[in-house]
Amino acid sequence: MEKIDQCHSTNSLLLERRTEGVLWTDYQTAGRGQAGNGWESEKGKNILLSVGVANPPVAVDQQWRMSMLFSLVVWETIAALTDETKLTVKWPNDIYYDDRKLAGILIEHCLEGQKIAYSVLGIGLNVNQQEWKGTAPNPVSLLQITGQEWDREKIVEDLWQRWQAGLPLLQDEPKLKALYMAHLYRRKGLFPFVEREVNTTPTMNASSGTEGQFMASIEDVSPTGELILRDDRGTIRKYHFKQIRYVVNTDGK
Repeated sequence: MEKIDQCHSTNSLLLERRTEGVLWTDYQTAGRGQAGNGWESEKGKNILLSVGVANPPVAVDQQWRMSMLFSLVVWETIAALTDETKLTVKWPNDIYYDDRKLAGILIEHCLEGQKIAYSVLGIGLNVNQQEWKGTAPNPVSLLQITGQEWDREKIVEDLWQRWQAGLPLLQDEPKLKALYMAHLYRRKGLFPFVEREVNTTPTMNASSGTEGQFMASIEDVSPTGELILRDDRGTIRKYHFKQIRYVVNTDGK
């Protein structure tokens, strides 16, 4: 486990190094989120971390398992610190507390033919930050949730231990998926969604008044990670990441 003061991005640095284990930092000059979004983090306040894995024990068509496992590991790590009944995994792998984003995950793979040669699992976890200056609509931190500051190093150590202990689940897809689905954000009930064009400029969660929204429930998540919805007319709709947005109340109420 290596700690550095600053880097451009822990994910990018590990992709350059191709080393295994944990790399984390106090500050990223070019932190990256999903779909090309940036990641805002006040220096020394949060956890900006990546795990490098050489030759992970999954086939190319099973890489979604890495995402499920890592999001569950992050969920478990945070659940030990706060009210787990309000903590969920928002598809594909954000961590939400109620309707507010507590952590974001970015997973990248290097492929060699039909083999995953190297994977990087990155997380930005809001720990002790209280204010955000950017455009993120609904961030929240552990400090804001619990009213106390947290030792980031202890959280990192716990996350690493949980990741190592959870690796056997990669070979037990039914159990892994059942755990993932059990913790999924808005798992039961009808909620508003908005379709979006692929390869458009990345956008945040839609506001509650977004045009073209439809009501749907989560039917399933496919073995390759697509979100399967059933709309209020009973029609099944299947989406890759970037093709669909949740409509989330961004004022935190």
